[in-house]
Amino acid sequence: MIDKADGGQILYGDSAYVGQEESIEWCGMTGQIHEKGTNNHPLTEEQKASNRLKSKTRARVEHLFGFMTNSMNAMHVRTIGIIRAAAKIALTNLTYNMMRCVQLKKKVYAVFLYDQYAKVLG
Repeated sequence: MIDKADGGQILYGDSAYVGQEESIEWCGMTGQIHEKGTNNHPLTEEQKASNRLKSKTRARVEHLFGFMTNSMNAMHVRTIGIIRAAAKIALTNLTYNMMRCVQLKKKVYAVFLYDQYAKVLG
């Protein structure tokens, strides 16, 4: 749900938001909605390039929600009260950030080990 409090933000959405430009503008948001082609009217190269740019931002966000849904089972908040729900969401986000930090450190460590191994051989 979008409302006036979201004004000034950019809305990255897929083709489900097509036709809702009036609502997006009413809220003061900037719409970055994917364009959709049909059999009779395929997308032009400019439209495809525009969709690719929009997808870069959307992909970053959707990977996060996909990880929370599939790996953490965290997309359902089953608590009583808004305070407990907010606390659960905050803890879920903290857990995701900690897991992401561990994942990134493993990648950096692997690169470090590869560099050290290359120095020994080289």
